[in-house]
Order: sequence, then structure tokens, then C-alpha cells
Amino acid sequence: MASRLILRCRPTLVVAALALLTAVSPAATTAAPVPAPVPVPGPPPPSAFDPSPARAGLERLLPSVAGQFELVAVDEPASGDYFSVSGTTGAIQVRGTSPATLLAGVGWYLERVAGVDIGWPGDSLARLPSTLPEVTGTITRKAAVPHRYALNDTDEGYSGAYRGFASYRHDIDLMALHGVNEVFVPTGAEYAYYLALQRFGYTAAELRDWIPAPAHQGWWLLQNMSGFAGPVSEQLIESRASLGSKIAEHLRSLGMTPVLPGFFGTVPPEFATRNPGAVTVPQGKWVGFARPDWLDPTGPVFARLAATYYWFQQRRFGDSDMFKMDLLHEGGTPGPVDVAGAAGAVQQALEAAHPGATWVMLGWQRNPSEALLSGVDRRRVLVVDGLSDRYDGLDRETEWGGTPYAFGSIGNFGGHTSLGSNTGVWGDRFHTWLTAPGSSLRGIAYLPEGTGGNPAAFDLFTELAWQPGPVDHRSWFAAYAARRYGGADPHAAAAWEQLRLGPYSTPSGTWSEPQDGLLAARPSLTAARAARWSPSAMRYDAATVERALAELLRVAPELRATDAYRFDVVDVARQALTNRGRVLLPRIRTAYEVKDAARFRELVAEWNAQVELLGRLVASDRRFLLGPWLADARAWGTDRAERDRLEYDARSILTTWGDRVPSETGGLHDYANREWAGLIQDVYAPRWAAYFASLDTALANRTDPQPIDWFARDDAWARGHKRYTTTPTGDPVALAAEVMAALSR
Repeated sequence: MASRLILRCRPTLVVAALALLTAVSPAATTAAPVPAPVPVPGPPPPSAFDPSPARAGLERLLPSVAGQFELVAVDEPASGDYFSVSGTTGAIQVRGTSPATLLAGVGWYLERVAGVDIGWPGDSLARLPSTLPEVTGTITRKAAVPHRYALNDTDEGYSGAYRGFASYRHDIDLMALHGVNEVFVPTGAEYAYYLALQRFGYTAAELRDWIPAPAHQGWWLLQNMSGFAGPVSEQLIESRASLGSKIAEHLRSLGMTPVLPGFFGTVPPEFATRNPGAVTVPQGKWVGFARPDWLDPTGPVFARLAATYYWFQQRRFGDSDMFKMDLLHEGGTPGPVDVAGAAGAVQQALEAAHPGATWVMLGWQRNPSEALLSGVDRRRVLVVDGLSDRYDGLDRETEWGGTPYAFGSIGNFGGHTSLGSNTGVWGDRFHTWLTAPGSSLRGIAYLPEGTGGNPAAFDLFTELAWQPGPVDHRSWFAAYAARRYGGADPHAAAAWEQLRLGPYSTPSGTWSEPQDGLLAARPSLTAARAARWSPSAMRYDAATVERALAELLRVAPELRATDAYRFDVVDVARQALTNRGRVLLPRIRTAYEVKDAARFRELVAEWNAQVELLGRLVASDRRFLLGPWLADARAWGTDRAERDRLEYDARSILTTWGDRVPSETGGLHDYANREWAGLIQDVYAPRWAAYFASLDTALANRTDPQPIDWFARDDAWARGHKRYTTTPTGDPVALAAEVMAALSR
């Protein structure tokens, strides 16, 4: 760094100055001292990088105070990324090793000095002073790990596959603000397949039939399925490729790595027939869907196809040094193919296209296997572990043989709106694993299947990478309560202490997500969960959420105006009301089984009243509305038929998920359930109303209740086109108070 401070003068000017000095006579020099030469201004020293993308991010995130930050680019030392923050009132200097790290420094300042929060979602920027407060001394934070990875393979499908660039850019800015430096980018991945496979015997029309619609593409990239909700259009492929390239370029501009999907052998039907010498392995079924074939990577055709794929990908999306792919995901079969040899061939093809690139693998179930890892250069692999906080007794060092890996968490499945995470596990376990002798832990991986919920979990998890030691759970939540709403408040502190003790202290051992709500379940008197693979019982004391709601409603009026407060009060009230369903349904069951029709009808009326209130509550916040989800999908269509297909894609993934067999036999229905206005009123509530009506009739007639074809009902809704509002209605605080009153009766 010191070399940057040395004055650099133009050589011609230096020569001229020396010539002038030598022209002075000796007599003149003895008569009077010669003044020192005046330094001639030269070009400024080269910067470590261009900080202007970070400046642009500040203008987007903090337009009113962005000018009070000075952003200074510094070289990254051998020890890795760091930032430092200092400054006086209204003049804050942030130094950092990349544009993204500069934003991380700004984020740290906002939380630790200015006392406000920008969460995912919700912020308290309304409480940010117009003149930024000074920093006492200098705050410095060094990244504990080089890899700060974000986004599950499923995130696009469960967080919104039809968003525009402004939405993705905001999320990336937010991730940078929280220290993330590597982001998975599947958007537009179909483009490279589409063009490459036309060189290998397929028509454009065949490929457009084979490629699923955007909300389901994540599972196609995982080799689980193909062709759902299609065909996709040429225009859609082009538009998504354009969006994906913008996302990747924005990441690069911030010094972040766009992690692109790699090629490991997924091919359409009849590939071997159309390409002599190719060998393909049928992959069977995945929860009812026919899986695409796998092209043997050790055969003579794979390398050519992979090279073609990477050529088209790089031409459109630019370069990267990280590529995500998982061989034989969730039940894939190698057939006669040697797994080690196949893995080596996949890595060799990646290396040929991108020398030195890292292969990113998901740590999930038995992946990656010992056989797979035995065939690759493990130094060029990063396993993003999805199970670090789920099970006990994990030994990733032994299991993965020293392969570099990232500590990860899948905090929800399907993008459920459930509140909570195993946050208590993170603080101790991450640091223990990181500091173990010979540790191969090299990162964190934020991997919920759907983002945009549980802002406290996102904040805490990403902070792990910037703390020098274990996180004190209680102290962290106390500090979070103060900045979340932009000011210390005893009731906010008490609310978050209850949330910490309850939904944010769920243990490891079995699950990494909280239970979902029974309202979204297929109606049954014994319903225990909505999604087949969700927890079947409460994972914490439900009273903690009700106590948290009571405290939130007593927070000082000046803090209630913040966006974060208004989101949280809806979210906590929603969770408290949802949890009551697990108390009420067993009572309804008892009344039905003892054939007490009057009591049955009284309890059903109570259930219906709570559902109606829940629908009004979530309608008060745009982030709990179905309308924007569907409007975004229709906006991508070029004609009515395509708009209808894309809307079905967006509706089905929330309800039926797929056709009858995957939905019913495979158990995918309601996998992505969420308590949103629109879904509550037109999907979940009518289901239960029909079910309770059938039970009421059975009580009256002393017969068994008539069976109901739930798939047919849900599929009819998924193929519908009713418009839903994109504008929230109602006062969130008043509605949350109404929930509290209902729960107190």
C-alpha cells in the first residue's frame, strides 16, 4: 500500500527539470541556495479496483445519505477480505477489498453505529439520522472464511422465477451488504442447453418441449424432471438469458462470483440414437416424474457436448471460476458407469473450458459420495453443506476426506412462511468446526429453498463469516431487537427474547426448519403437517410466539412506522394464529368422534373465524400477497397462450406442484405451501370448508363422509386465471392487535 503514496511524475517533465538545474552557474549556486524542485502533479496512483459499483449500490440502498460515505478501495492481503470503518459526524470512511466488501462495511456501520437494519425483508431506514453519527475509533472486520455462498438450487422456483432485474439487483445488493461474495445464478441456464443440443441432432421445437417453464427449471438442472408447463418459447429463452447475463454482470461489478450451472450429462430422449458412440443411462423416476437420461461422461461424445455447452454459456453469461452441479441427485443411478471415472471426466471438461475452476457440489443425503470424490481433484471442489445444522454426530472431515466445504443451512423447504431456524446451533458449531485441527471448513452457505423470509436468520447466519469467535446467542438477539426497529425499546427486546427462546432455538438432531401450518394441509382430522417432508409437530413452545406478539404490540409508537416493524408484527401474528390450529384441530376431532354435532359446529365456526382473520392479516403486507407472484408470471408471456402457461407454472408450484402422479403418489402437493392472501381465501379455506361440510353431513346422516378429489380441486385452481390484488389492504398493527385479542379469548 505504501507504494501507492509515492509521487509519480511524467518522465519528460523530470528530464526538463534536471536540465534546468544543470544550467545554473556554480556562482549562482554559492550565492544563494537553490530552492528544491516543485513536485509536478502526475496521474493519481492506480486504485485496487473501481469502487463506483459500490457507490451505485449505496445510491440505491441509501439515497439520502450515500454522499456521507467515502469508499476507499484497498488491495486484498494474503489473509483475505476485510473492511474497516472510521470517521466523524457526517463523514464516514469505509475501506474494503472489493466493492461488495465495501458494502459489507457500510452494512456493519449501519447496524453497529447508526443502529438501523436493512433486512431480507424489512428495514428501519426511516430511523436513520439525516447526518450520520461518528465512529468511535476504527472498526475492522476480517472474513473468517473465503467462501460466503448464497442460494439453493431451488431458490428461483420458490422465491419467484418471474422477477425482473431490479428485484434481483436489490437482493444482490442486500447480500453484499451482509458480506456474501458468491451467488448461484441459474437464470437463463436453458440458453446454453438450447443452443448446444441443436448441434447434436435436436430441433429447436423439440428442445422447447423438453425444457420446463421457469418455476420448475431448478429440478431440471438437477436432472429430476423435464418438460413441465411448456413448451417454452424462443422469446422466453432469449429474455431469460438476457436477464441472467445482467445478474452475472452485476455480481462481477461488485467483485462477487456468479456461480453458474455446469454440465454433467443431462440430455433429452434418444440422444444415443442421434449421436453414434454416445452411451446414455436411464435415470428412472423422481417422485413420479420421468428423469432425463444421463450421458456417460467417460464416453467419446461427452467432452464435445460439454465444450459446446460451456462455449455458448461463456459467450452469453461471461466467465466464472465456480460452477455448480450434482451427479446422481436424489436417487440417480450410475448404471454401468464408473462413478469415479465419470466425476473425473466431468471435472476434466470443466477444466478444459475454465482452467482452475471450482466445482461446487451440494452436501445433501449421500452426496457427494466417497466414490465421486475419489475421482476428482478435491482442491478444485467446494461442498456447500445443506445439513450442517440438521443432524448431530456429523464428521465432514472424515466423510469427505478433507475436501473443502462450507457450513450451510436449509432453513426452510419450499419457501414456507414458517418463523424460526436452528440459529442456536450455528454460533457454536460453526466456530468449533472452523477451529478444529486440520479443518477443511472454508465457507458458509446460506441455502434456504426460498429466500425473503426469516430476516433474523439471514442476518445472523451471514454474520458468522465476520465474527472472530462464537456468537453469543442471547446478546446477538438483544442487539438485533434494537437495530431492527431503529431504536432500543424494552418491549421489542422482550419480544425478540421470546422469539429467540422459541422458534429461533429449535435444536439439531432431526430438522433444520420449523413446522408448517395445518391450514395448508390436505384436510384430515389427523393432519399433522402440510408438506409431506415437514416436521409433524411443534418444534418449540407456541406460547413464546404469543408472548412475543403481545410485546410487539407495546413497542413505542415512533418505532412502529418502520417497514421492519410492520412486516414483523404481521409475521409474528400470522405465526401465532397458525400455531393455534394445532390446538383447535384435535378438539374438532374429539367432537366429531363422540358425535357431538353442536360442539363440532361451534369449533368449526371458530376455525373458520381464525382463517378469515388470518386472510385479512396477511393481506395487509405486500410480501404476503399472491397477486404480485402471478402478475409477474403473466408479464413474461408474449401472447395469451404463453401468459396462461406461465401462470399455471407459477400457480402449480405453490399447490399441486406437478401432475396427479407426482402430486399425489409422489407427495409433492403443498410442498411449497405458504400463508399468503389469495392462497388462504381461494385454496386452503375452501378445502377445509368442503371437508368440514362432508363431516357435518356424515354426522347428520350417521354415515361415513364422502371422499373428495383434492387434486382435481387444486388443479382446477392452478389452471385458473382469477386476478389477485397486488396492493395490500388494512392496517397491519390493528389487525395484529385483533389477532392478539382473538387468541386471548
